[in-house]
Amino acid sequence: MSDQACRLYLITPPRIEPRAFADTLKAALDAGDVASLQLRLKGENETPPDADAIRKASEILMPLAHSYDVAFLINDRPDLAAELDADGAHIGQTDLAYDETRKLLGPDKIVGVTCHASRHLAMEAGEAGADYVAFGAFYKTDTKSPISMAEPDILTWWSELFELPCVAVGGITVNNAAPLVRAGADFLAVSSGVWSHEAGPATAVRELNRIMVEESKAR
Repeated sequence: MSDQACRLYLITPPRIEPRAFADTLKAALDAGDVASLQLRLKGENETPPDADAIRKASEILMPLAHSYDVAFLINDRPDLAAELDADGAHIGQTDLAYDETRKLLGPDKIVGVTCHASRHLAMEAGEAGADYVAFGAFYKTDTKSPISMAEPDILTWWSELFELPCVAVGGITVNNAAPLVRAGADFLAVSSGVWSHEAGPATAVRELNRIMVEESKAR
């Protein structure tokens, strides 16, 4: 299991007005450590977003993320990640295959792969060369309809056998994050648990960082 403290991996809300959201994002980034930001835009009923909407949001949000030394990833669209020179892409099992994604992005960009609750998919992704594997959903979430539900022990299994980082995703909030950190998550991917926190995103980021530091020391 990694000796490094678990870190926060932010995911944007599915529908945003980029300029207005930039102020919200800045408040969150001012509040504590964030490793990466994934731009995950969706239309109604999880329909794919317009490519120009991704371009517009990236042009506004990527420089802000970089000013905080936060990696900027684009969900589902490695072609746009390559076009816009993002730091990488996150792909699901029904998106472009890993090998094709790597060809588009090159050897130095980040490619993360959704593995749901499957140890087999995670090992395949790791063997192919992914930079991280993502497990989930661990909790019910309003952000998307999860294909699978995962248990924390998959994080423990992975972190004890492999050096490749694992990301926990799905319904994570300040109130339920601790067991996932304790189980071995290297990153917590959080969306509505930050943006919809009752006391605001900055409070959520501060609390999640506190939890991640404390629970990482305890594991």
